[in-house]
Amino acid sequence: MDELLIKIILLWIAVVSLVSVIITVADKIKARRGAYRISEAALMIFSALGGSVAMLVTMLIIRHKTKHIKFMLGIPIIILFQLIIAVYAVTRLL
Repeated sequence: MDELLIKIILLWIAVVSLVSVIITVADKIKARRGAYRISEAALMIFSALGGSVAMLVTMLIIRHKTKHIKFMLGIPIIILFQLIIAVYAVTRLL
């Protein structure tokens, strides 16, 4: 696999993961304050874009959305699909 492509993918995952952590924490703060919330769709989209592991870990640490099956089952399923795609891509390109 091209070294530049690997760096771009890792940078993408790092940035999306950081944004995922930020919006998850922001949603938790907004929930406590009764303020306007970040939509569940937005949270799931950032998870699907590559921030799934960071978002799941953040949710477990701050205990946010942990009672929602949509997140506690959905995000691990997204992680599984992302792992399958990653393994396929690596084995295909080697």
